[in-house]
Amino acid sequence: MRGTIFNYTLFFVAALFLLSGCSPVSAAEATEFGEFSAEDFAYESKCRQCHAIIYSDWEGTMHFNAYLDPFYLEEVKVASNDTDGLVDEFCSRCHTPIGVVSGEIPPIDGSEMSDISKLGVQCDFCHVVSGSNGTGNAPFIVSPGDTKWGPFDDSRSTYHDSEYLELYTQAEYCGMCHQVIHPVNGLVIDDTYSTWKDSHYGEENVVCQDCHMTEGITEFEANPGRAGSGAPKRDHISSHDIVGGNAFIPPMFGADNIAEMAVERLQKAATLEISAPEIAKTGEEITIKANITNSGAGHYIPTGVSEIRQIWLEVHVTDRGGKEIYSAGALDENMNIVSAKMIYNNVLGDSEGNVTLSFWLADRVLEDNRIAPEETVTEEHTFTLPEDVEYPLSVETSLNYRSAPQDLIDHLLGEETQVPVISMNEVSSTIYDPATPPEERSEESTPGFGIVPATMAIILMMYVFKRK
Repeated sequence: MRGTIFNYTLFFVAALFLLSGCSPVSAAEATEFGEFSAEDFAYESKCRQCHAIIYSDWEGTMHFNAYLDPFYLEEVKVASNDTDGLVDEFCSRCHTPIGVVSGEIPPIDGSEMSDISKLGVQCDFCHVVSGSNGTGNAPFIVSPGDTKWGPFDDSRSTYHDSEYLELYTQAEYCGMCHQVIHPVNGLVIDDTYSTWKDSHYGEENVVCQDCHMTEGITEFEANPGRAGSGAPKRDHISSHDIVGGNAFIPPMFGADNIAEMAVERLQKAATLEISAPEIAKTGEEITIKANITNSGAGHYIPTGVSEIRQIWLEVHVTDRGGKEIYSAGALDENMNIVSAKMIYNNVLGDSEGNVTLSFWLADRVLEDNRIAPEETVTEEHTFTLPEDVEYPLSVETSLNYRSAPQDLIDHLLGEETQVPVISMNEVSSTIYDPATPPEERSEESTPGFGIVPATMAIILMMYVFKRK
């Protein structure tokens, strides 16, 4: 499943790249490894004294846990071992940026890291970003000190100096980390920024912050308030939860509220429509057509490390007595997906053309099965209706998402940790006996969250960390 043999040619080339400071994305002016000390940055406890609401937004998020995330910590150890440490700084640059600019990595096990470096993407780091050298692979320029940068040109503070920087209002700020390019072969590993830029959202300048830092889920919705105590009231203050689709990690740190927000975002990302016959006779071949549309995301779904993300359609057809007539996309006892028509994600290949979930070993894309913004993909599920069914038939479909395959998590974190499967959308329908009079056919198609209400889905999701 996961490669452990690093290609020695790639190893040699990587060494030349890293020793010479070269990269597909130039960082000539970016802040370099070990340029500062951890003491140059302020702890979040100072920030929260005046910015309590913003702090409470950020606490428990994936930015908050960017370094402490146990999946990341185990994954980066494997990557470091596979590449003899060549990707240590590369991965850490976004997950513990203070650790990188303070020269505390390596070792990758964190044994030399200060407490502030373990706070992931924290307040003082983000707000001393004074510029960038482009997008991709974290080419940030930081200037720790008394000046804090942000999106307002009229901010005043008695504690620190405030400066406006347009970068904070642009998608390019997010694109520094949410565009990842292999440091050796130039393979685009995470294209969240570039797929946004190429979409109509990018063309119309609907930026990341418009969806991920507002009260809206798939569109801008103002969040009136104050950036800090004593600050002027504004029509909109950016929300700092910045939630994506990760409902897996936050509950491990007690942040169930963040997981609930992630579920809501996933449920607003895509729409599902099915077409099934209203009547069908035994022995007849039946086709159920499902249309899946990326209706709410400004980038491909799934995104991020999309080689491990999984979106798929689950279909069940049962008769009145509960007999299963057709099934696709269910999970087996080991939580593997069975007979799905398609798993919507990115399929990466290593130097020998073999499928790999280890992006650091990848040098090609074998398949890209993700769904682009506003794109609709269609699945057809066909089966023959047996002779002994009891009418009516129930058709239930669910568009599912999970952050990683279960067997990968079993390998890294142990079998007691279960990855939540989240229903992004659900639709049900009914197929009747042709002999049933039309007036006795009650249409039961239920789009949206008809099978399991969204609130119940969230409650059920909380039982994900112990294997059934």
